[in-house]
Amino acid sequence: MVGIFSLVTGWPGPSGFGSSSTAEQVTQGIDGTNLTAIITGGASGIGLETSRVLALRGVHVIIGARNVKAANEAKKTILTEIETARVDVLELDLCSIRSIRAFADNFIALNLPLNILINNAGIMFCPFQLSQDGIEVQFATNHIGHFLLTELLLDKMKNTVKTTGIQGRIVNLSSIAHTHCYKNGIRFDHINAKEGYNDKRAYGQSKLANILHANELSRRLQVKLSISTYQYQVVWSHFFLNQPVKNLMLTYELVHTLNNHKFSSKSG
Repeated sequence: MVGIFSLVTGWPGPSGFGSSSTAEQVTQGIDGTNLTAIITGGASGIGLETSRVLALRGVHVIIGARNVKAANEAKKTILTEIETARVDVLELDLCSIRSIRAFADNFIALNLPLNILINNAGIMFCPFQLSQDGIEVQFATNHIGHFLLTELLLDKMKNTVKTTGIQGRIVNLSSIAHTHCYKNGIRFDHINAKEGYNDKRAYGQSKLANILHANELSRRLQVKLSISTYQYQVVWSHFFLNQPVKNLMLTYELVHTLNNHKFSSKSG
């Protein structure tokens, strides 16, 4: 009950920030000029605001996006506001294993460090469909895609930590929808089954997988990398552009992906 009250009122938590705090307020005073961050889905919604504020703080931002044209427009918008911003766009379709591998190869070829990976992109409430790799599309995009991307970039992040001495950070954006998945949680034996499929529970299933992924990463890598899952904040996002009015509902995502002013807080 206290959590809901704080969410609605914007009452500050232990960090001094609340649901009404902005990303600019949270990152005030940060100098990120020596940092490089990848943000999936960084061209709209939460991802765009994250890209903008990171760029504002001097971070070299790499936007991974399926729609390259829209991502380049987002880049122009950021550069119009922040002339010194360092923003690059690389194509990334998280529903395609081939595209994910190509993105990782293209990023590594840039010979840049990698300090921050923000797994933000996602889709929701899709009719049953399999990806080109034969995986249920929401699970493929929201979880498998980010899981593979993270695995492909882990060595780069570890090397960056080793050479710079700056702790890396991986952020998975989840949702309170993880509490509304299938009765028995993730349908491990029926991920790709059409029978019994429910678009909303399938979304919740993918969000639960995001949390489990972050927890396991934290267990394995907390000495070298800080792992976080963010959720519970209520925001309107582009997810709803394709939803009938009767299906409009609030997503629960944490917009303040930069709530750690040192980029090295406790995993959680």
